[in-house]
Amino acid sequence: MGQPDGGITAAVSIVIPLYNQLEYTRGCLDSLRRTSAADVELILVDNASSDGTADYLQTVPDLVLIANRENRGFAGACNQGILAASGEWIVVMNNDVILSQGWLQGLLSAAGERQLDMVSPAIREGDLNYDLDPYAEELTNRMKSVVRSGTVNGICFMAHRRVFETIGVFDENFRIGQYEDKDLFLRARRAGFRLGTVGAAFIHHFGSITQKAVGARRETRDYALANKAYFSRKWHLPWWKRLSERIWNRLKNRLHSLREKRRYGHTLMEKWVDGQLRYD
Repeated sequence: MGQPDGGITAAVSIVIPLYNQLEYTRGCLDSLRRTSAADVELILVDNASSDGTADYLQTVPDLVLIANRENRGFAGACNQGILAASGEWIVVMNNDVILSQGWLQGLLSAAGERQLDMVSPAIREGDLNYDLDPYAEELTNRMKSVVRSGTVNGICFMAHRRVFETIGVFDENFRIGQYEDKDLFLRARRAGFRLGTVGAAFIHHFGSITQKAVGARRETRDYALANKAYFSRKWHLPWWKRLSERIWNRLKNRLHSLREKRRYGHTLMEKWVDGQLRYD
């Protein structure tokens, strides 16, 4: 996996589900080799890609490859990887991310210092129109003590294996993708696990590339609505309760972002939208 970025002692497995989007996968794996320790276990789960991904993966050394004959969706692919993982900590991430130097050590350090069971890094989303490593270094130096408690991000999160051993893995009744991560995180919180998004680690996310490609297909256009309805039934959430929770979450995020931007010049979630940087 490349040269260590220093000080990683915990056993870590990284699980990445794939469906096409070969160039993003190349970029993600290149950044992993550049930033992660040699003893990290890498598990790739290919959901029957048809764009040359399968051939490319045969050329990548030092990985565990699970090749599906059909698309099992995000939840199914992640579960295959999680169940195959041997690490004490398990990272689940999208393939359309680029990792910065020190990202993994930042997650491990923050998890240990804050006694977190699930942890996500700070994320900037959109075009990669900036110099990643200097930007990440500046942001993490300023925000290394910042934690948004109770929340993690499905784009990239790290969980101690005891979380999955206690609450199980993703619910595969969520088709293709969406809401399966929200469901998992809710189960973790209700089981008493500590979640947090931290400023000690930073990654770049291009922005739901696979979901947009899959969602554009006619036969899967309604999966998001179906998953939303299933989530509401599962957790007994009438429309008024969903609305109140959405308003409350938006308010909390807005207060977090205003405070973070004022104190540090950054926020834990940043997005490049319509030619400008938005702080969420």
